[in-house]
Amino acid sequence: MKYLNLSFSVLLILLCNYSFSSTNENNNSSGWKAGVSKVIITPDEPVWMAGYASRNRPSEGKVVDLWAKALALQDANGKKAVLVTTDLIGFRGSYMSGRIRQRLKDLYGLSDDQVILSSSHTHTGPELMMDPEDYLYDDNLTGQHSAEQRNKTISYSEKVEDQIVDIVGKALNSMEPARVSSGQGVARFAVNRRLHRSKTTVTELSKELDGPVDHSVPVIKVTNSQEELLAMVFGYACHNTTIGIYKFSGDYAGFAQIELEKDYPGTTAMFFAGTGADQNPLPRGTVSYAVQYGKTLAAAVEAVISEPMKELSPVLSTAFSKVELGFANPVPTKDDLIKMIKEASIPDYLIHKAKVHLSQLEKGKSLMTSYPYPVQFWKIGEQNMVILGSEVVVDYGIRLKQIFGDDLFVMAYANEVIGYIPSTRVLSEGDYEGTRAAIFTTPWAPDIEMKIVMEVIRLEKEAKSNYEQRQ
Repeated sequence: MKYLNLSFSVLLILLCNYSFSSTNENNNSSGWKAGVSKVIITPDEPVWMAGYASRNRPSEGKVVDLWAKALALQDANGKKAVLVTTDLIGFRGSYMSGRIRQRLKDLYGLSDDQVILSSSHTHTGPELMMDPEDYLYDDNLTGQHSAEQRNKTISYSEKVEDQIVDIVGKALNSMEPARVSSGQGVARFAVNRRLHRSKTTVTELSKELDGPVDHSVPVIKVTNSQEELLAMVFGYACHNTTIGIYKFSGDYAGFAQIELEKDYPGTTAMFFAGTGADQNPLPRGTVSYAVQYGKTLAAAVEAVISEPMKELSPVLSTAFSKVELGFANPVPTKDDLIKMIKEASIPDYLIHKAKVHLSQLEKGKSLMTSYPYPVQFWKIGEQNMVILGSEVVVDYGIRLKQIFGDDLFVMAYANEVIGYIPSTRVLSEGDYEGTRAAIFTTPWAPDIEMKIVMEVIRLEKEAKSNYEQRQ
C-alpha cells in the first residue's frame, strides 16, 4: 500500500509538472507563430549603383554586405502575413515586385495584402530592373544605359527575386510559437532637408533647425516560447543617404541592423523606412557618420526593447489596394518630348527618360495618364501599420498619426518606388520633392494627398472590421 501511495504521488507530481510546463509554454507563445530567414544579396560583380544620377562608373566593392530578410507571422486563427525588408533602393515600379508577389501567391498562397516588400532606400546599393517597356534598346548607349549594364542589372535582379522567394519559404517553414510586442523610441539625427539642404558645418547644424520632422522609432519585438529574441523590426523617417560612394552598404540603416545583431546574437534585425523623403541625416558624407547614425538608431531600439512593451493579441488583419493618382498637366506629346531632348538645360537622365517615352509613342503605345499607387494597412494585434509606396514626405506620417493616434506605425518605400509623393504643402511649394512625378514632365495633381489619406482611412475600416470578426 505504501508503494502504491508513493507511485500515485510521483504520478501526480509528474502530471502537475507537465501541466505547468504546458501552460507556461502556451503563456509564452501567446497564440502567435513566427519564423525568420535572411540572405546576403550583395552583387558578386561590379554593377551600376542606384540613387545618384551623377555616378559615372560601376561599383567598386563593398563596405558591408547587403541583406534581404523575411519575417513570417501567423495568428491564433491561422492567418499568415510576411514582411520582407531589403538593403535596396526600392522595387522600380510594379514590374519586379509584381513578379515576386505572383510567385509568393503561386508557391505559398499569399495574397497581395499578406505581403510587404520593403526597401531601406540605401543609395549605396545596386540598380534594379525595370519593366522591359521602360528600357531604351540602343546599342550606341554607354554607361548605365549600355546593353552590358542593363543585362547585368536584369541578371542580378532575377537572382534577388529567387532569393526573396526562398527566404519567405524558409521563414514560413520555420514558424514556432512566439510573442509579439510593440513600442516606440526616439532618434534625432533626421533634418528637414527642404529648409537646410545647404547647411553642412557643425556650427550651422548645431542650432535649432526648422521644418516638420518625425523622430519616432517604431519597434516590433518577436520572441520565442523561451523568451529568446527572434526578430526586431524597426523604422525611421529619414533618407538613407549618409554616403554616396562606389562601395555597397546599407548606409545608416544597415549599420543599425549590424549593431543590433551584434548586441543580440541570434536575432534578426529588420529596418523599414518611414515617410522621410524630405528628411536627410545631417551632417553627412562619410562612412563614419553612417556608422554613428546606425549606432544612434540601434540605441533607440535597445532602449525600447529593454523596457516593458505592449504585448499584441494574436490576431492579424491585412488590407491592400491601389488608388489612381492623376497628374497636374496632360502627358507629353511627341513634339513635347522632341523639344525636351534638344533642351540643353535638362539633365542627361531626364533626357534619357524623354527618349524612352518617345520610343514608346513611336511604337504606338500610350503614356500613363494616372498611376495606380499601392496602399496597405496591417493590424498586428492592437498595433496599426500604414504601408505606402514610393518616396513619401514626412507630412503624411504626421497627418496619419493625427488621424489614427501617435502610436501608428507608418512605412514608406514599400512594394514599389516610382519617385516622390509630395503632400499638398510640398506640392504647392514646388522644388525638388514637389515637382518630380512618375511622368516627369508634370507634377502630381493637387488632390494627391487627399486621395491617399482617404484610401488609408478606407483600408483602416476594412482591416478593423476583419479584425473584429477574427477576435
